[in-house]
Amino acid sequence: MSDYLADVKKYDAAANADAVAKIVKHLGIALRNRDSSLVSCTDPKELERVRNNWAAKKLGVTDGSKADAAIEKTCKAMAADNTKSRVTFYYLVAKDLGKLGSL
Repeated sequence: MSDYLADVKKYDAAANADAVAKIVKHLGIALRNRDSSLVSCTDPKELERVRNNWAAKKLGVTDGSKADAAIEKTCKAMAADNTKSRVTFYYLVAKDLGKLGSL
């Protein structure tokens, strides 16, 4: 858990530990596999999954363009990171959408 929080803090120094813990719990078994624990910004299907399964289903954001903008912003923020942690990625998308409190 502390590794996930430390990674999130690279992008948000005041990261909400409770929100990170909830994302880790939500992702569960997906974090056990290296491939599924990372997000690829160059894979359109991956970004579609983030939009549909995270932004729409979990966060309740029905405006696809708003979700896409948050995902694109997160991709740009994490561009220098070759291994984009799914926990950090989801946290930053939720933060950009103003949904950290609804996790």
